[in-house]
Amino acid sequence: MCRMAPKEQKRKPATKKTDKTKELIMSEPRHNMVACLDLEGKMTDFNEIMRWLSESRINEAITHQTSVYKTLIKEFWDSASVIQVDGKEIIHRQVKQQNVDMFAEILNTVLQLNDDPEAPDSISTMCQRGCLLRMKCIDDTFRGQINKTKLPMRYKFLLHVLIQCLSNRRSRYDMASNDLIGLMVALVLNKPFNISKYLFSNMKENLRRT
Repeated sequence: MCRMAPKEQKRKPATKKTDKTKELIMSEPRHNMVACLDLEGKMTDFNEIMRWLSESRINEAITHQTSVYKTLIKEFWDSASVIQVDGKEIIHRQVKQQNVDMFAEILNTVLQLNDDPEAPDSISTMCQRGCLLRMKCIDDTFRGQINKTKLPMRYKFLLHVLIQCLSNRRSRYDMASNDLIGLMVALVLNKPFNISKYLFSNMKENLRRT
C-alpha cells in the first residue's frame, strides 16, 4: 500500500525527461547485458573476482558493448531455423534480404573465447556438486538449479555475471541451471569447456520457446 506524503511536505518539481536518441529507441539493451568490472579497486569486496574476470577468456564476451536493434532481432528470431550444412548445425535466417548464419565457430571468433573445438560443453553433475561444496554453497546441490544468493560473495558475483551476460534466462535472474553451473565450475577449475558450443545450444533452445 502506498503512503501519502505529509500535507506540509512540498512536492518536488518534476524532472524533465531527456529525449532518447534514435539509437536508444531502436536498440534493446537487455539483449546485450555486459558486466561492469571496477578495476580501480573501489568495490573492495569484489576486487579479486573482478580482476580474475578481466583476465579470463570470457572477458570480451561479458564486457563488449554493441547496439542490438529490436527490429533485426525480431526478424531473425521470428522464423529462424536449425539446418544442417556439411554435417554442421547452423541457425539460418534471412534478415533484410541478407543470409544470416549462426554457428558455434562464429561465436568463438567474435567473442574471442579461444575454445578448443574438441572440448566438452558440459560438466558432470558430481563434479559440479563437489566444486559447489568447496565453494561453501549452502543451497541444495541436488536440485536442478542453484540460487546465487546461497554462494559466498565473490562466487555470487561471478554467477550473477554469468546469468546476466551468458545465459538465456528471461526471468528469475537469481537462479542458475545445471548447464550454467557447469560453465562456472569449468572456469573456476580451469577445466576444458567449449563455451561457444554451450552458447549455441542456448540459442537453439530459444527456437523451441514461444
